Amino acid sequence: MLFLVCAAASALVWGAGDFAGGKASQRADSFLVALVAETVGIPLVMAWIAFAGTGVPSLTDLAWGAAAGLLGNAGLVIFYRALAAGAMSVVAPLTATTTAAVPLLLGLFLDRLPSTSALVGAVLAVAAITLVSAGPRGGERAGRGLLALALLSGVLFGGYFTLVAQTSDASGLWPLLAGRVAGVAGLLVAMRARRVPVRGPARIFVLSCTAGAFDVTANALYLFAVRNGVLSVAAPLASLYPVTTVLLAMAVDRERMRPLQITGLGLAVVALVLTAG
Repeated sequence: MLFLVCAAASALVWGAGDFAGGKASQRADSFLVALVAETVGIPLVMAWIAFAGTGVPSLTDLAWGAAAGLLGNAGLVIFYRALAAGAMSVVAPLTATTTAAVPLLLGLFLDRLPSTSALVGAVLAVAAITLVSAGPRGGERAGRGLLALALLSGVLFGGYFTLVAQTSDASGLWPLLAGRVAGVAGLLVAMRARRVPVRGPARIFVLSCTAGAFDVTANALYLFAVRNGVLSVAAPLASLYPVTTVLLAMAVDRERMRPLQITGLGLAVVALVLTAG
């Protein structure tokens, strides 16, 4: 039961971080936003490792964490780039649904099978993500290139969820640190190759730092959930992050919720009940 609480909590925190990161990406290059968020997370993870007193991790765990970090950062940059290009009503649901579907399918092969009710709940969670992320009626259309970016970012996020789940319990939060370091290194190399500046308005850094702090917390919650539960259930629940994003958009940006989104929220509650059953 605790792993379900942590998976759901990670979705809430991730959604808040994505909202902050999305706001920042409207005013700066997505590479810069991701770089600041990842860099801020490094000392936070180090502090948690020191507090928890985790022993020395294996090279295998560090490798899984580093690979997950590279995939996650690549997905984040592509996701922000797709949102900045427009057609958010198409990009957001497609990315979130793909993110949930990838570990759900892979988890059925890599992990133990969940109960029937939990599996049904996980499938309903994927459906809820699509409904909650629904944009305005008659929203923008997206070209094939934008749809490809949305699908690619979803696959990369789903790959992150799957790779992190392969780390051992004994490694503690060390894989998250390896992922952050590898992610920052990868972003710096990409930014240098693309000649992306590392400067921006102060407000961008505040929002990006906020996104980074929330992202680290969500990662830690998800790591605990997937190590103490089932990948095919924990990952779809963690992918319910659009719920928080939509609620924050209503509160901050005064966006109105559509009937489809309200249905999605109700379906998300049903999914949580089934997975806990």
